[in-house]
Amino acid sequence: MPTRADITHFGAGPAALPTEVLEKAAQALLDYNGTGLGIAEHSHRSEHAANIINTAKADLASYLDIPDDYEILFLQGGGTGQFSAVVYNLVGAWVTRQKAQILKDLGVADEKDADQDKLTEELRKAVQEKLKLDYIVTGGWSDKAHKEAIRLLGPEYVNLVSDARASNDGKFGKIADESTWNLSKDPAFVYYCDNETVDGVEFPKFPEALAPSADGTGPIVVADMSSNILSRRIPIKNFSLIFFGAQKNLGCPGITIAILKKSLLPPTTSQPSPTLLRKLGLPIGPIVLSYEIAAKNNSLYNTLSIFDVYIAGQVLQRLMRVFPDKVDGQEAVAKKKAELIYGALEANSDVYRIVPDKSVRSTMNICFRVTKGDNPDESEKAFLKGASALGLTGLKGHRSVGGIRASNYNSIPLEGAQKLADFIESFAKAA
Repeated sequence: MPTRADITHFGAGPAALPTEVLEKAAQALLDYNGTGLGIAEHSHRSEHAANIINTAKADLASYLDIPDDYEILFLQGGGTGQFSAVVYNLVGAWVTRQKAQILKDLGVADEKDADQDKLTEELRKAVQEKLKLDYIVTGGWSDKAHKEAIRLLGPEYVNLVSDARASNDGKFGKIADESTWNLSKDPAFVYYCDNETVDGVEFPKFPEALAPSADGTGPIVVADMSSNILSRRIPIKNFSLIFFGAQKNLGCPGITIAILKKSLLPPTTSQPSPTLLRKLGLPIGPIVLSYEIAAKNNSLYNTLSIFDVYIAGQVLQRLMRVFPDKVDGQEAVAKKKAELIYGALEANSDVYRIVPDKSVRSTMNICFRVTKGDNPDESEKAFLKGASALGLTGLKGHRSVGGIRASNYNSIPLEGAQKLADFIESFAKAA
Protein backbone atom coordinates (compact mmCIF):
# COMPACT_ATOMS: atom_id res chain seq x y z
CA MET A 1 0.00 0.00 0.00
CA PRO A 2 1.30 3.50 -0.79
CA THR A 3 2.12 5.92 1.98
CA ARG A 4 1.13 9.57 2.02
CA ALA A 5 4.65 10.47 0.92
CA ASP A 6 4.22 8.36 -2.23
CA ILE A 7 1.19 10.30 -3.49
CA THR A 8 0.95 13.59 -5.36
CA HIS A 9 -2.77 14.31 -5.55
CA PHE A 10 -3.89 16.54 -8.42
CA GLY A 11 -7.60 16.33 -7.59
CA ALA A 12 -9.71 19.41 -8.30
CA GLY A 13 -11.22 19.48 -4.84
CA PRO A 14 -11.16 18.57 -2.09
CA ALA A 15 -7.48 19.17 -2.63
CA ALA A 16 -4.55 17.72 -0.73
CA LEU A 17 -3.53 19.48 2.48
CA PRO A 18 0.01 19.95 3.81
CA THR A 19 0.97 16.94 5.91
CA GLU A 20 2.29 19.06 8.78
CA VAL A 21 -1.07 20.85 9.00
CA LEU A 22 -2.93 17.54 9.17
CA GLU A 23 -0.57 16.18 11.82
CA LYS A 24 -1.17 19.22 14.02
CA ALA A 25 -4.92 19.09 13.37
CA ALA A 26 -5.04 15.41 14.30
CA GLN A 27 -3.60 16.24 17.70
CA ALA A 28 -5.97 19.18 18.08
CA LEU A 29 -8.93 16.86 17.45
CA LEU A 30 -7.89 14.86 20.50
CA ASP A 31 -6.74 17.68 22.77
CA TYR A 32 -6.74 21.34 21.79
CA ASN A 33 -4.08 23.38 23.57
CA GLY A 34 -4.08 21.18 26.65
CA THR A 35 -7.77 21.72 27.39
CA GLY A 36 -8.59 18.01 27.53
CA LEU A 37 -11.17 18.49 24.79
CA GLY A 38 -10.74 18.24 21.06
CA ILE A 39 -11.23 21.33 18.93
CA ALA A 40 -14.42 19.94 17.38
CA GLU A 41 -15.89 19.61 20.88
CA HIS A 42 -15.37 23.20 22.02
CA SER A 43 -18.34 25.52 21.73
CA HIS A 44 -18.36 27.87 18.76
CA ARG A 45 -19.22 30.57 21.34
CA SER A 46 -16.09 29.88 23.37
CA GLU A 47 -13.04 32.11 23.68
CA HIS A 48 -11.03 29.41 21.88
CA ALA A 49 -13.34 29.64 18.87
CA ALA A 50 -13.26 33.44 18.81
CA ASN A 51 -9.47 33.42 18.89
CA ILE A 52 -9.28 30.91 16.02
CA ILE A 53 -11.64 33.01 13.88
CA ASN A 54 -9.97 36.33 14.65
CA THR A 55 -6.47 34.96 14.07
CA ALA A 56 -7.46 33.41 10.74
CA LYS A 57 -9.06 36.69 9.64
CA ALA A 58 -5.96 38.66 10.57
CA ASP A 59 -3.64 36.21 8.82
CA LEU A 60 -5.75 36.17 5.65
CA ALA A 61 -5.78 39.98 5.62
CA SER A 62 -2.00 40.04 6.05
CA TYR A 63 -1.28 37.40 3.39
CA LEU A 64 -3.43 39.06 0.73
CA ASP A 65 -2.96 42.68 1.91
CA ILE A 66 -6.68 43.17 2.45
CA PRO A 67 -7.40 46.82 3.41
CA ASP A 68 -9.12 47.74 6.68
CA ASP A 69 -12.30 48.82 4.90
CA TYR A 70 -13.12 45.19 4.04
CA GLU A 71 -14.86 42.62 6.22
CA ILE A 72 -13.90 38.92 6.22
CA LEU A 73 -16.74 36.46 6.79
CA PHE A 74 -16.68 32.70 7.37
CA LEU A 75 -19.85 31.22 5.90
CA GLN A 76 -21.46 27.89 5.04
CA GLY A 77 -23.17 26.56 1.94
CA GLY A 78 -20.14 26.46 -0.36
CA GLY A 79 -19.61 28.49 -3.49
CA THR A 80 -23.01 27.29 -4.71
CA GLY A 81 -24.64 28.95 -1.71
CA GLN A 82 -22.91 32.17 -2.68
CA PHE A 83 -24.51 32.07 -6.14
CA SER A 84 -27.74 32.84 -4.23
CA ALA A 85 -26.27 34.96 -1.43
CA VAL A 86 -24.74 37.41 -3.89
CA VAL A 87 -28.14 38.03 -5.47
CA TYR A 88 -30.03 38.42 -2.20
CA ASN A 89 -27.48 40.70 -0.54
CA LEU A 90 -26.41 42.90 -3.44
CA VAL A 91 -29.90 43.38 -4.87
CA GLY A 92 -30.86 44.49 -1.37
CA ALA A 93 -27.95 46.93 -1.32
CA TRP A 94 -29.05 48.24 -4.74
CA VAL A 95 -32.59 48.86 -3.42
CA THR A 96 -31.15 50.78 -0.46
CA ARG A 97 -29.11 52.99 -2.80
CA GLN A 98 -32.15 53.62 -5.00
CA LYS A 99 -34.24 54.54 -1.99
CA ALA A 100 -31.65 57.07 -0.84
CA GLN A 101 -31.59 58.66 -4.30
CA ILE A 102 -35.39 58.80 -4.51
CA LEU A 103 -35.63 60.47 -1.10
CA LYS A 104 -33.06 63.01 -2.24
CA ASP A 105 -35.00 63.66 -5.45
CA LEU A 106 -38.17 64.12 -3.41
CA GLY A 107 -36.38 66.59 -1.15
CA VAL A 108 -37.00 64.46 1.94
CA ALA A 109 -34.22 64.45 4.53
CA ASP A 110 -35.67 61.72 6.77
CA GLU A 111 -37.41 58.62 5.44
CA LYS A 112 -39.98 58.85 8.25
CA ASP A 113 -41.24 62.11 6.73
CA ALA A 114 -41.75 60.60 3.26
CA ASP A 115 -45.04 59.57 1.74
CA GLN A 116 -44.54 55.82 2.08
CA ASP A 117 -46.91 54.89 -0.73
CA LYS A 118 -45.15 57.34 -3.06
CA LEU A 119 -41.74 56.04 -2.02
CA THR A 120 -42.76 52.44 -2.61
CA GLU A 121 -44.24 53.28 -5.99
CA GLU A 122 -41.04 55.06 -7.09
CA LEU A 123 -38.95 52.13 -5.89
CA ARG A 124 -41.15 49.67 -7.75
CA LYS A 125 -40.70 51.75 -10.89
CA ALA A 126 -36.90 51.79 -10.38
CA VAL A 127 -36.82 48.01 -10.01
CA GLN A 128 -38.82 47.49 -13.20
CA GLU A 129 -36.84 50.00 -15.27
CA LYS A 130 -33.30 49.92 -13.89
CA LEU A 131 -32.47 46.73 -11.99
CA LYS A 132 -29.86 44.64 -13.83
CA LEU A 133 -27.43 41.94 -12.70
CA ASP A 134 -24.49 41.49 -15.07
CA TYR A 135 -22.86 38.07 -15.60
CA ILE A 136 -19.73 37.24 -17.59
CA VAL A 137 -19.96 33.52 -18.40
CA THR A 138 -16.62 31.84 -19.12
CA GLY A 139 -17.15 28.31 -17.84
CA GLY A 140 -19.34 25.89 -15.94
CA TRP A 141 -19.34 27.72 -12.61
CA SER A 142 -20.17 31.20 -13.87
CA ASP A 143 -22.84 29.55 -16.03
CA LYS A 144 -24.42 28.02 -12.92
CA ALA A 145 -24.27 31.34 -11.07
CA HIS A 146 -25.94 33.07 -14.03
CA LYS A 147 -28.72 30.47 -14.11
CA GLU A 148 -29.29 30.82 -10.37
CA ALA A 149 -29.75 34.59 -10.72
CA ILE A 150 -32.35 33.98 -13.43
CA ARG A 151 -34.09 31.41 -11.23
CA LEU A 152 -34.31 33.83 -8.30
CA LEU A 153 -35.19 37.06 -10.12
CA GLY A 154 -36.34 36.21 -13.63
CA PRO A 155 -34.53 36.72 -16.95
CA GLU A 156 -35.73 40.32 -17.33
CA TYR A 157 -33.38 41.40 -14.52
CA VAL A 158 -30.30 39.41 -15.55
CA ASN A 159 -27.95 40.59 -18.30
CA LEU A 160 -25.57 38.17 -20.02
CA VAL A 161 -22.55 40.41 -20.63
CA SER A 162 -20.66 37.74 -22.54
CA ASP A 163 -20.91 34.00 -23.14
CA ALA A 164 -17.52 32.53 -24.07
CA ARG A 165 -19.17 29.69 -25.98
CA ALA A 166 -20.45 32.14 -28.59
CA SER A 167 -16.92 32.72 -29.90
CA ASN A 168 -15.59 29.18 -29.44
CA ASP A 169 -17.84 26.81 -31.41
CA GLY A 170 -20.25 26.37 -28.53
CA LYS A 171 -17.60 25.29 -26.03
CA PHE A 172 -15.80 26.99 -23.17
CA GLY A 173 -12.08 27.61 -23.58
CA LYS A 174 -11.77 31.31 -24.39
CA ILE A 175 -12.71 34.67 -22.91
CA ALA A 176 -14.32 36.97 -25.46
CA ASP A 177 -12.55 40.26 -26.16
CA GLU A 178 -13.72 42.94 -23.72
CA SER A 179 -14.71 45.18 -26.63
CA THR A 180 -17.58 42.75 -27.29
CA TRP A 181 -18.93 42.79 -23.73
CA ASN A 182 -22.44 44.12 -23.25
CA LEU A 183 -22.23 45.76 -19.83
CA SER A 184 -25.32 47.35 -18.30
CA LYS A 185 -25.49 50.94 -17.17
CA ASP A 186 -25.08 51.01 -13.38
CA PRO A 187 -25.89 47.32 -12.68
CA ALA A 188 -26.44 46.04 -9.16
CA PHE A 189 -23.18 44.15 -9.70
CA VAL A 190 -20.98 42.54 -12.35
CA TYR A 191 -20.16 38.89 -11.67
CA TYR A 192 -17.40 36.66 -13.00
CA CYS A 193 -15.48 33.53 -12.03
CA ASP A 194 -11.75 34.27 -11.93
CA ASN A 195 -10.74 30.66 -12.56
CA GLU A 196 -12.96 27.96 -14.06
CA THR A 197 -11.86 24.58 -12.70
CA VAL A 198 -13.81 22.44 -15.18
CA ASP A 199 -12.60 24.16 -18.32
CA GLY A 200 -9.11 25.31 -17.27
CA VAL A 201 -9.85 28.98 -18.05
CA GLU A 202 -8.43 31.78 -15.90
CA PHE A 203 -8.61 35.53 -16.33
CA PRO A 204 -4.97 36.57 -16.88
CA LYS A 205 -5.59 39.84 -15.04
CA PHE A 206 -8.38 42.04 -13.73
CA PRO A 207 -10.64 43.02 -16.65
CA GLU A 208 -9.90 46.53 -17.86
CA ALA A 209 -13.58 47.06 -18.69
CA LEU A 210 -14.38 46.77 -14.97
CA ALA A 211 -11.51 48.88 -13.63
CA PRO A 212 -12.44 51.82 -11.39
CA SER A 213 -12.02 55.33 -12.76
CA ALA A 214 -9.44 57.82 -11.51
CA ASP A 215 -11.81 59.03 -8.77
CA GLY A 216 -12.23 55.46 -7.48
CA THR A 217 -15.76 54.98 -8.73
CA GLY A 218 -16.70 52.02 -10.85
CA PRO A 219 -18.98 49.00 -11.02
CA ILE A 220 -19.65 46.76 -8.05
CA VAL A 221 -17.54 43.75 -9.05
CA VAL A 222 -18.10 40.28 -7.60
CA ALA A 223 -15.64 37.44 -8.21
CA ASP A 224 -15.72 33.74 -7.43
CA MET A 225 -12.10 32.84 -6.63
CA SER A 226 -12.71 29.42 -5.15
CA SER A 227 -9.97 27.69 -7.12
CA ASN A 228 -7.19 30.28 -7.40
CA ILE A 229 -7.37 32.26 -4.17
CA LEU A 230 -4.01 32.53 -2.35
CA SER A 231 -2.16 31.62 -5.57
CA ARG A 232 -1.61 35.11 -6.95
CA ARG A 233 -1.83 38.77 -5.96
CA ILE A 234 -5.29 40.32 -6.23
CA PRO A 235 -6.16 44.01 -6.70
CA ILE A 236 -8.53 43.81 -3.74
CA LYS A 237 -9.74 47.41 -4.04
CA ASN A 238 -11.15 46.70 -7.51
CA PHE A 239 -13.68 44.30 -5.97
CA SER A 240 -16.69 44.83 -3.77
CA LEU A 241 -16.97 41.12 -3.00
CA ILE A 242 -14.71 38.10 -3.41
CA PHE A 243 -15.83 34.68 -2.24
CA PHE A 244 -14.20 31.25 -2.27
CA GLY A 245 -14.71 27.78 -0.91
CA ALA A 246 -11.87 26.64 1.33
CA GLN A 247 -11.35 23.21 -0.21
CA LYS A 248 -8.93 24.14 -3.01
CA ASN A 249 -6.12 26.26 -1.59
CA LEU A 250 -7.16 27.10 1.97
CA GLY A 251 -8.46 24.05 3.78
CA CYS A 252 -11.12 21.38 3.75
CA PRO A 253 -14.79 21.46 2.71
CA GLY A 254 -17.19 23.05 5.15
CA ILE A 255 -16.53 26.78 5.08
CA THR A 256 -16.73 29.51 2.46
CA ILE A 257 -15.03 32.86 2.88
CA ALA A 258 -16.31 36.23 1.71
CA ILE A 259 -14.17 39.36 1.53
CA LEU A 260 -16.66 42.20 1.44
CA LYS A 261 -16.46 45.99 1.30
CA LYS A 262 -17.70 47.38 4.60
CA SER A 263 -19.58 50.06 2.67
CA LEU A 264 -22.06 47.30 1.74
CA LEU A 265 -22.80 46.73 5.44
CA PRO A 266 -24.42 48.85 8.18
CA PRO A 267 -24.20 51.63 9.09
CA THR A 268 -23.47 52.64 5.47
CA THR A 269 -25.85 50.18 3.79
CA SER A 270 -28.66 48.33 5.56
CA GLN A 271 -30.75 45.66 3.87
CA PRO A 272 -34.36 46.54 3.00
CA SER A 273 -37.05 45.15 5.25
CA PRO A 274 -38.79 41.93 4.19
CA THR A 275 -42.03 43.93 3.98
CA LEU A 276 -40.53 46.33 1.44
CA LEU A 277 -39.02 43.51 -0.62
CA ARG A 278 -42.43 41.81 -0.80
CA LYS A 279 -44.01 45.02 -2.03
CA LEU A 280 -41.33 45.30 -4.72
CA GLY A 281 -41.78 41.70 -5.82
CA LEU A 282 -38.18 40.81 -4.92
CA PRO A 283 -37.06 37.59 -3.17
CA ILE A 284 -36.20 37.52 0.51
CA GLY A 285 -33.03 35.61 1.28
CA PRO A 286 -32.57 33.06 4.06
CA ILE A 287 -31.09 34.72 7.11
CA VAL A 288 -28.17 32.26 7.09
CA LEU A 289 -27.05 33.81 3.77
CA SER A 290 -27.16 37.41 5.07
CA TYR A 291 -23.79 39.16 5.05
CA GLU A 292 -25.18 41.77 7.42
CA ILE A 293 -26.15 39.16 10.00
CA ALA A 294 -22.87 37.25 9.60
CA ALA A 295 -20.79 40.40 10.04
CA LYS A 296 -22.79 41.53 13.06
CA ASN A 297 -22.14 38.16 14.72
CA ASN A 298 -18.48 37.69 13.70
CA SER A 299 -19.56 34.75 11.48
CA LEU A 300 -21.22 33.03 14.46
CA TYR A 301 -24.94 33.60 13.96
CA ASN A 302 -25.32 29.81 13.79
CA THR A 303 -22.95 26.94 14.58
CA LEU A 304 -19.82 27.33 12.48
CA SER A 305 -17.36 24.47 12.01
CA ILE A 306 -14.48 25.84 14.06
CA PHE A 307 -12.34 22.86 13.12
CA ASP A 308 -12.54 23.87 9.45
CA VAL A 309 -11.59 27.45 10.35
CA TYR A 310 -8.70 26.08 12.40
CA ILE A 311 -7.44 24.08 9.40
CA ALA A 312 -7.62 27.21 7.21
CA GLY A 313 -5.76 29.18 9.85
CA GLN A 314 -2.99 26.60 10.02
CA VAL A 315 -2.64 26.62 6.23
CA LEU A 316 -2.31 30.41 6.29
CA GLN A 317 0.31 30.33 9.04
CA ARG A 318 2.31 27.76 7.11
CA LEU A 319 2.13 29.87 3.95
CA MET A 320 3.48 32.88 5.79
CA ARG A 321 6.33 30.83 7.24
CA VAL A 322 7.27 29.42 3.84
CA PHE A 323 6.80 32.72 1.97
CA PRO A 324 8.02 35.78 3.90
CA ASP A 325 6.98 37.82 0.83
CA LYS A 326 3.50 36.36 1.27
CA VAL A 327 1.34 35.75 -1.80
CA ASP A 328 4.01 37.00 -4.20
CA GLY A 329 6.24 34.07 -3.24
CA GLN A 330 3.45 31.55 -3.73
CA GLU A 331 2.57 33.11 -7.09
CA ALA A 332 6.13 32.63 -8.35
CA VAL A 333 6.06 28.95 -7.39
CA ALA A 334 2.60 28.42 -8.93
CA LYS A 335 3.78 29.86 -12.24
CA LYS A 336 6.91 27.72 -12.24
CA LYS A 337 4.91 24.53 -11.63
CA ALA A 338 2.44 25.43 -14.39
CA GLU A 339 5.29 26.16 -16.81
CA LEU A 340 6.76 22.70 -16.18
CA ILE A 341 3.49 20.93 -16.96
CA TYR A 342 2.41 23.10 -19.89
CA GLY A 343 5.96 22.91 -21.28
CA ALA A 344 5.90 19.12 -21.32
CA LEU A 345 2.50 19.14 -23.05
CA GLU A 346 3.59 21.67 -25.67
CA ALA A 347 6.78 19.72 -26.38
CA ASN A 348 4.61 16.74 -27.32
CA SER A 349 1.80 18.38 -29.25
CA ASP A 350 1.47 15.31 -31.47
CA VAL A 351 0.27 13.37 -28.42
CA TYR A 352 -1.54 15.99 -26.31
CA ARG A 353 -3.96 18.85 -26.93
CA ILE A 354 -4.27 21.58 -24.32
CA VAL A 355 -7.96 22.45 -24.09
CA PRO A 356 -8.21 26.22 -23.43
CA ASP A 357 -6.76 28.96 -25.60
CA LYS A 358 -3.20 29.86 -24.63
CA SER A 359 -4.23 33.40 -23.67
CA VAL A 360 -6.46 32.15 -20.84
CA ARG A 361 -4.75 28.97 -19.64
CA SER A 362 -5.30 28.41 -15.96
CA THR A 363 -2.32 28.21 -13.64
CA MET A 364 -4.40 26.13 -11.25
CA ASN A 365 -6.33 23.68 -13.46
CA ILE A 366 -4.42 22.33 -16.45
CA CYS A 367 -6.88 20.63 -18.79
CA PHE A 368 -5.73 18.53 -21.75
CA ARG A 369 -6.61 15.57 -23.95
CA VAL A 370 -4.55 12.63 -25.14
CA THR A 371 -5.01 12.58 -28.93
CA LYS A 372 -2.51 9.93 -30.01
CA GLY A 373 -3.71 6.54 -31.21
CA ASP A 374 -6.77 5.07 -32.88
CA ASN A 375 -8.83 5.32 -29.71
CA PRO A 376 -8.08 8.48 -27.67
CA ASP A 377 -10.45 7.40 -24.88
CA GLU A 378 -8.41 4.24 -24.35
CA SER A 379 -5.21 6.28 -24.55
CA GLU A 380 -6.48 8.54 -21.76
CA LYS A 381 -7.36 5.53 -19.63
CA ALA A 382 -3.83 4.24 -20.15
CA PHE A 383 -2.42 7.65 -19.20
CA LEU A 384 -4.44 7.72 -15.98
CA LYS A 385 -3.48 4.14 -15.11
CA GLY A 386 0.22 4.82 -15.71
CA ALA A 387 0.11 8.03 -13.70
CA SER A 388 -1.65 6.34 -10.79
CA ALA A 389 1.00 3.62 -10.70
CA LEU A 390 3.53 6.39 -10.06
CA GLY A 391 1.45 7.97 -7.29
CA LEU A 392 0.11 10.76 -9.52
CA THR A 393 -3.59 10.68 -8.62
CA GLY A 394 -6.74 12.76 -9.14
CA LEU A 395 -6.00 13.48 -12.80
CA LYS A 396 -9.31 12.46 -14.35
CA GLY A 397 -11.15 15.38 -15.96
CA HIS A 398 -14.53 16.65 -14.79
CA ARG A 399 -17.37 14.26 -15.59
CA SER A 400 -19.04 16.88 -17.82
CA VAL A 401 -16.08 17.24 -20.20
CA GLY A 402 -13.80 14.22 -19.68
CA GLY A 403 -10.12 14.34 -20.53
CA ILE A 404 -7.26 14.94 -18.11
CA ARG A 405 -7.06 17.69 -15.51
CA ALA A 406 -4.05 18.41 -13.31
CA SER A 407 -5.08 20.73 -10.51
CA ASN A 408 -1.94 22.61 -9.60
CA TYR A 409 -3.05 23.94 -6.23
CA ASN A 410 -0.71 25.40 -3.64
CA SER A 411 -0.33 22.04 -1.87
CA ILE A 412 1.32 20.50 -4.95
CA PRO A 413 5.10 20.71 -4.40
CA LEU A 414 7.45 21.72 -7.18
CA GLU A 415 8.77 18.15 -7.14
CA GLY A 416 5.25 16.84 -7.76
CA ALA A 417 4.81 19.08 -10.80
CA GLN A 418 8.17 17.93 -12.13
CA LYS A 419 7.19 14.30 -11.60
CA LEU A 420 4.02 14.83 -13.64
CA ALA A 421 5.93 16.67 -16.38
CA ASP A 422 8.40 13.76 -16.57
CA PHE A 423 5.53 11.27 -16.87
CA ILE A 424 3.90 13.36 -19.62
CA GLU A 425 7.21 13.12 -21.51
CA SER A 426 7.71 9.40 -20.96
CA PHE A 427 4.11 8.52 -21.87
CA ALA A 428 4.46 10.50 -25.10
CA LYS A 429 7.61 8.62 -26.06
CA ALA A 430 5.88 5.29 -25.49
CA ALA A 431 2.68 6.27 -27.31
